[in-house]
Amino acid sequence: MLLYIGSTIFVIFNAINEPEARVWNGLFWVIQLFICINAVAKSFLQENRGRMLYFYSVASPASFVLAKLLFNSLLMLAMSLLCLLLYSMFLGNPMQKMWQFIGLVLLGGWSLSLVFTFLAAIAAKAQQNAAIMAVLGFPIIIPQLLLLVRLSNAAFAPLVYIPVGTVLLLVALDLLVVLLAVILFPYLWKD
Repeated sequence: MLLYIGSTIFVIFNAINEPEARVWNGLFWVIQLFICINAVAKSFLQENRGRMLYFYSVASPASFVLAKLLFNSLLMLAMSLLCLLLYSMFLGNPMQKMWQFIGLVLLGGWSLSLVFTFLAAIAAKAQQNAAIMAVLGFPIIIPQLLLLVRLSNAAFAPLVYIPVGTVLLLVALDLLVVLLAVILFPYLWKD
C-alpha cells in the first residue's frame, strides 16, 4: 500500500509538478478512491472459506462486520493522512483552510472505507470476484465522492465556508452504511 501511494504521487508530481487548486483537489480524491479500493478490498476477498468458518463459530455476524468496518476505517484513516502528507510535500499545499481539509480527508476516508468494506463483503460471497466490487461500488460511491470534492473545494477559497448541513449529510450516509451492514451482513454470513 505504501509503495502504491508513493509511486502514484510521484508519477503525478512528474507529470504535473504543482497543479492549480481545483486539479490538486480532484486528483487527491481520485487517489483516495483507488487507495481505498486497494486497501479495503482485501479485507474480505483474502479470507478463505476455512477462516470464515472459524469466524462463524466464534463471533456473531454483527460483531464480525463491525470489527471489519472498524479495522478498515482505521487503516483508511492512516492511509489518508499519509497520502495527504506525501501529496502536500510533492505537489505543494494550495489549501487556505488546512484543518478543515484534514477533517474532510478523515471523514472522506472513513466514508470510502465503510462503503467499500460492505461491498467487499458482498463481492466475497460471489466467488471472490473483485470485479463485482468495482461494478457495484462506483455507482454508489460517485455521489459521495462528488460531495467530498464539492465540500473540500471550500478549503481552497478563503471566503467560502464548508456548509455544516452537507457535512452532516455525509455523516448520515456513513451511519446508514453501517446500519445496512449490520442488518444485511447476517444474510451473507449464513452462506
